[in-house]
Amino acid sequence: MSINKVFSLVMVRKETEILLGLKLRGFGIGKWNGFGGKLEPNETIHECALRELKEECGLIAKDLRKIGILEFEFENDPVLLEVHVFDTFDFEGNIINTDEMKPKWFNLSDIPYQKMWPNNSLWFPYMFKGVPFKGYFLYRGEDLILKYKLEEVAEFPLC
Repeated sequence: MSINKVFSLVMVRKETEILLGLKLRGFGIGKWNGFGGKLEPNETIHECALRELKEECGLIAKDLRKIGILEFEFENDPVLLEVHVFDTFDFEGNIINTDEMKPKWFNLSDIPYQKMWPNNSLWFPYMFKGVPFKGYFLYRGEDLILKYKLEEVAEFPLC
């Protein structure tokens, strides 16, 4: 029997740059990633995405676009992680370091894929083209994808 856990992930973007955060503690420590976290009780996934973005880097998204849904399983672990991926080009506030994340802008040609979850290099091209996607990844540990499926899907409802 699998247990589902739902998460948000927000990718903050400019035309030629993306804001990533270096994870300083917890799951995925030492990896660059977008900003997000676990859905709280009585919270929509959109509210979760806005809250986590503000908590982890200080920014407030003015407009979030749902771009993907990713499911992750880890070998010998009954938990299925369901991650709702958003991106935004419209945000305000000042970027701050937090005890969980150290944010940094990267040029799209200099994304540190070798220091990220391996799945990012597979679904980022969909996001950069503005193509909605759905994916499934089975991992052994944090660095080896045993199998995956990634596909384009119809538009997600607006948030």
